[in-house]
Amino acid sequence: MKRLATLLLLLLAGQASAEAFFASVDRTRLNEGETVVLTLESTDPTRFGRPDLSPLDEHFEILGSRQVNRLSNLGDTPRAATRWILTLQPKHSGEVVIPPIRLEDAETLPITLQVQATGEPGNGEKLAPVFIDASLDQDSVYVQAQAVLTLRIYHSVSMYDDSSLTPLQMQDARIEQLGEPRTYEKTIGGVRHGVIELQYAIYPQRSGELSIPGQVFSATLVDRSRGDDFLPFGPRAGKVSRVKSPDIPLQVKAKPAEYPADAPWLPARALGLAETWNPQPGQSRVGESLTRRLILKVDGLSSAQLPPLPATQVDGLRRYPDQPQLSDQRSETGIIGSREDREALVPSRSGSFELPALEVLWWNTQTDSLERTALPARTLQVAENPQLHSDEPASPSVVTTQVLEGPPLWPWQLACALLAGTSLLGFGLWWHARRQPAIQRAAQSGPSPRTLLDDLKRACLVGDAQTTRHALDAWARQQPETLADMAARYVPLSDALDGLNGALYSETGQQWQGEELWKAIRNLPAAQQPSTATQESSALPPLYPR
Repeated sequence: MKRLATLLLLLLAGQASAEAFFASVDRTRLNEGETVVLTLESTDPTRFGRPDLSPLDEHFEILGSRQVNRLSNLGDTPRAATRWILTLQPKHSGEVVIPPIRLEDAETLPITLQVQATGEPGNGEKLAPVFIDASLDQDSVYVQAQAVLTLRIYHSVSMYDDSSLTPLQMQDARIEQLGEPRTYEKTIGGVRHGVIELQYAIYPQRSGELSIPGQVFSATLVDRSRGDDFLPFGPRAGKVSRVKSPDIPLQVKAKPAEYPADAPWLPARALGLAETWNPQPGQSRVGESLTRRLILKVDGLSSAQLPPLPATQVDGLRRYPDQPQLSDQRSETGIIGSREDREALVPSRSGSFELPALEVLWWNTQTDSLERTALPARTLQVAENPQLHSDEPASPSVVTTQVLEGPPLWPWQLACALLAGTSLLGFGLWWHARRQPAIQRAAQSGPSPRTLLDDLKRACLVGDAQTTRHALDAWARQQPETLADMAARYVPLSDALDGLNGALYSETGQQWQGEELWKAIRNLPAAQQPSTATQESSALPPLYPR
């Protein structure tokens, strides 16, 4: 439970700001006689002193130290850092604490190490110059659960850089290496040995007994006994050493019978589930996008083994899912897999929306029991959007026609009115035909301009770049000028189109906001019609000038 609480705190806390002076170690678990590397780093250029290492003398022996100055660029800002790298050997086993280290007015946090006691070899036992050891963190695991294999190569003599290790391959298991190999030192029987440590996460794919095959390590040992005959750039004098780790059996248990058959199988040490909203649920309005992030972290499984979380299916909420983000955090205790599902929710009406509770079933390998981790149900309150109502067209005014009764008309009055009406109608048709081009433009078919403008507005407010591009093209086809002409005479529209094109052809398309584009479309000034004087000046000269 302590590990689960730590996992949830890391999940919900986010990234904290970096301290100006901090300490870190290459590992927190080691055996008695082994060394650990402590790194002290200062990012404050105003500190020129050296750390006070006297608190380490009580529980550690300092075998070596070196200082490294680094200069890097964070954006356009140069950043200077100073590191002190110390090789420490604990003086006793058990729980050993690296105390806080001070550098002027700054101080590091304490670090706890677990030092396991190991038996020393007997007086008559002589260790080989190179030997290899392999161990598992547990003797039995469930199918598809994680077992950590630790491989240590010890050498008491120098070796050339031609060493090699056969890869770990198993037909009935999936294997992932936990980081890069670590190197440190360990004193065994009064003899200092160099150690090369590698760790693997093993996920068995079938139940039953599984045998982890041994790995072969080969290297050329340096022979210093030849004295003056040794040439650093000549032929390598030495002998080839080959050692093999023992085969290790692993018992793989089947999925428990009480585990639900319709639930994904998740055997893990700890599981955390959280959600975040942007903006907050109480600040949502109709037509505006609401982003929901669901984060699942599991200690003991890789991200590839995590199932997708249930989608939000609520009437009145349009859902636009994003691609899931998968990541793995590797450490000396195994892999912590993380899956983040992100979706955009757009309410189409105001009022309250009930989101059901979200539950994940998993098997706790520490307590050997079924666990349920859930997010409680949530109620979303969506308010009206005044911006949507202000852009709706005003209702047409009602024209009332009043019919006045009078004396009956005489026949000649009716004939004159009919003649005048037909004359005016004919003159109007002739004048209209005279102003039309020789080829009549085909009547446009499809949705009305108002419908296309509404579709464009919804796409912009949702922030969907692809849908906005299609709606913008459809709306521009019914305008008297092209989209390029409109952008050329109105700078805000040109800038908004550049942002849309950048979102469509880059990896930041999901973060595009369309409010600027909609504002530019709404405030677009009407195109100026050419004046009569300009038209007359551009006409052809008379055929027979006077």
